[in-house]
Amino acid sequence: MRILAKDMKDAAQRGEKGVRVCGWVHRVRELGALSFVLLRDRSGIVQLVLNEKCAVALESVIAAEGEPALNEKAPGGAELRVAHLECISRAAADLPFQVNGDPAKTSLEAILDNRLLSLRNPKIRAIFKVQAAIVEAFSAHLRAQDFTEIKTSKLVAGSTEGGAELFHVEYFDKKVCLAQSPQFYKQTMVASGLERVFEVAPAYRAEKHDTPRHLNEYVSLDVEMAFIESERDLIELEKGILAHIFEEVNRKCAAELALWGAAAPTPESVERSPIVGYEEAVNIANEGAARTKGGRIFDLNPEAERHICEWAEKEHGSALAFVNEFPRRYRPFYTYPLDATRTMSFDALFRGLEITTGGRRQHDYAAFLETLPKFGLKAEDFEGGYLTLLKYGCPPHGGFAIGCERLTARILGLANVKEASLFPRDRKRISP
Repeated sequence: MRILAKDMKDAAQRGEKGVRVCGWVHRVRELGALSFVLLRDRSGIVQLVLNEKCAVALESVIAAEGEPALNEKAPGGAELRVAHLECISRAAADLPFQVNGDPAKTSLEAILDNRLLSLRNPKIRAIFKVQAAIVEAFSAHLRAQDFTEIKTSKLVAGSTEGGAELFHVEYFDKKVCLAQSPQFYKQTMVASGLERVFEVAPAYRAEKHDTPRHLNEYVSLDVEMAFIESERDLIELEKGILAHIFEEVNRKCAAELALWGAAAPTPESVERSPIVGYEEAVNIANEGAARTKGGRIFDLNPEAERHICEWAEKEHGSALAFVNEFPRRYRPFYTYPLDATRTMSFDALFRGLEITTGGRRQHDYAAFLETLPKFGLKAEDFEGGYLTLLKYGCPPHGGFAIGCERLTARILGLANVKEASLFPRDRKRISP
């Protein structure tokens, strides 16, 4: 019977015989007549002891049978003394990527150029164990709050958010676009009577950027909720989501976090996270810039986000901060106004990086029509879409989206968000 690497010590303590393990050859060390082989499987690494030379190359897939024995010096505190070894799939000797090496000593380009192999590295693979825990916790928390999961189309007729940077796709005899966001569909389902919906799905942005914080295809954790009064209802919801995510990541991914020397914040620190208005946030950023002899800050740029998070950590003991009441000029046409100049919108900043944008949406048909000319838009452009949605009764509602890769990167302290994407897409990379 096959067991996993992590269970070898228990098997040794129980005195089991004829134990079988299967996995990849991670490392081989020869010592006289003995061979010590580190075998890697989905649970970790176990040491095999052979009374002969190991004749299989690194990354070969093998199965080994033998007797487990306690050994404090072995990974996991036990090893397998091999009686029989089978090579299931032999790897070529010219391995182009050092799977058992330290990724910190390899450039990001080399890691991504060899993605099919670099994902085998335990430290790199740990990123996606953490990411899986994030998605699972996000979904579980919302289901517990009576949200319904939806799946929306990623082929759309045009812009979801009024932007021009769209990827165009041939669709039979016409051109369509890859969706920037599921927002309109989320709003449709809120108005359908579901009231509370969420989606985990890819989103596409055709911006021609090349920064450590952007991807052209990313996973968006989207939420939409009806019968809210302001963006503060959404902020409180996101606080609950993030508290649950952090708690689950710390609980389920201790080994993966340890590989990166990382830890997720505590739920208590999330509860302490401050909410500051946009103007106050800019002032806080400028105070931070003055202390570091930086230049004047006029908007919430990346430098401002770092200063605000440093302030939140120092003053509130939280790595998370929420900035709300953004000026209308910085928010899309459908954002609900707080007054003549401010909106019921917000950003969530975590460890120096914006991970969320959201807010209350306009639900009133007449007010929506009145708003369009102020943004240079025409009502006829929204026939069959927003206008239909609002014309026939729509509750006050709002939502937000968390960038999954950004959240993953911030938890683990990754330098580039591309590290948190299985197969990142940017201006230069479209494979594997």
